[in-house]
This record gives sequence, C-alpha cells and structure tokens, in this order.
Amino acid sequence: MFSVLLSVYQKEKPDFLQQALNSIVEQSLPPSEIVIVKDGELTEELNNVIENFQNKFKAITTVLELSENKGLGLALREGVLKCSQPYIARMDTDDIANKERFKIQIDYLRNNPEIDLLGSWIADFSDDPEQIESITKLPVNHEEILAFAKKRNPFRHMTIIFKRESVINNGNYSDFLWFEDYELWVKMLQGGCISANIPKVLVKVRTGNDFYKRRSGLKYFMQDLKFQLFLYKTKFISSPIFLFNTISRFCIRIIPLSITRQFYLRILRHKNE
Repeated sequence: MFSVLLSVYQKEKPDFLQQALNSIVEQSLPPSEIVIVKDGELTEELNNVIENFQNKFKAITTVLELSENKGLGLALREGVLKCSQPYIARMDTDDIANKERFKIQIDYLRNNPEIDLLGSWIADFSDDPEQIESITKLPVNHEEILAFAKKRNPFRHMTIIFKRESVINNGNYSDFLWFEDYELWVKMLQGGCISANIPKVLVKVRTGNDFYKRRSGLKYFMQDLKFQLFLYKTKFISSPIFLFNTISRFCIRIIPLSITRQFYLRILRHKNE
C-alpha cells in the first residue's frame, strides 16, 4: 500500500543512516517498498550500509543511483516517480521513526481517504534518542494548516506520507534549496489537496549545533527571501504577510547562534523540561 522514500548524499553519517533504516524495517506495519535514492557518488561506508541493507531486504528495496549530486529536491522528484505504491512516506537519513508510525498513519488514511498530505508532531534530540530536548507541535486540521502555512512550514518533512498521484499532479518536488518540502506543500494546498497532522510524536529528529548553524546567516536569509517572493507571486500570501515574514526571518538569521538555538527551543518549539 505504501512506499518509503529516502535520499542519501555523501555527507551523511553511516551510523545515522543505519539507525534510520532499522527504524523503518522494525515498524509494526512494514512498508511494501523502500526506495533509496543515491544522490551522486557516496562514500564507501555509506555504500556498504545500503548494499548490506538491500541484500537483507531484497524483496522490498529499490536503489536509484543518480550519476551526479542533484540536490534533495531533484533527487526526491526522481524518487517519487520510481515509487510504485499509491502512498509514499518520507524518511530522513538521520532520524528515527516511532515503531507505530506507519500503522498510525495508514490507519488514519484508511479512515480519512480524502487526505492527500499527512504529517505528525516530532521530538528533537542531539545524541541520545531517549533524551528529548523539545517537541514540535503543529496545527492538526486542514483549515489551521492552511492559515499556519502562510507564516511557517506546517509540516515536518520526515513525518510526511502523501498520495503519490497528488504530488505528481501538483508538480512534484523541484530544486528549491532548503525549501523543497515547503514549496511542494504550498503547491498542493493551492491545488486543492486536503491535509492533516496527527497530534502525536511519530518521529524523533536529530538536531545539534549544526542544525541551528545551517539556519543562520545571510545565505539562508537570501533563500528565505526567495521563498517569500514565491509565496507572494503565487498569491499565497498578501503584502503585509510578506513584509512581516521577511523582516522576522532577517532578524532570526542574523542573531548569534546561541540565541538562535534558544529561540527555536522556546518559541518555535516546546522545550522539554
């Protein structure tokens, strides 16, 4: 009934990839298919992890090799087309899925067949998956998600399961650095797709200083600005929201890293104390 889609590139850590793959095959409801996209040339260690996994789970594993690194958006675009099942669950290569994740999501979709795009809440950790630092709670129903999406990403990519047909019909992933997922959600919402988030933590997400560092600085802000212009030009947001989003993001990107981390933990997420 559903595929799991991952994209791997050369800077991934083999141990983290192995943990992510383990969390997929240890699900109470296993997937019909696992599609792993190799986004360009990988290290020997990463290739070994993938080869060993494929040998062990040959019946359900497909590996798609791209001749060069194309970036996450284009790699996932190819992966979506490679998947054969009506639903596709996304999984990142350094995160860990709750053992009941797929069962909970598939049960929800069976009871709500109109849903095209389904996510969940997440829990963040740095080193130990049992030491949760914060929990990200997101809007649950479609109307709340649509309103929230005008200011922030209403889904966490690694929690998503979507209808393959709905993604393809709304343009699939594209090459939009750091916003590949958010752009797709907006295209789907504008295309009339119905969405929801399950108010449960179904994925544990690995963070740390690198996570916050990647979201700081002028380079990230310029992508912020590019994305806000996309939202404005496609009439997803109004002029006042465009100005608010742009100014607030500029402030977030230029503050010191230590403050950025606290901002994410205390304001954008819910610190686990």
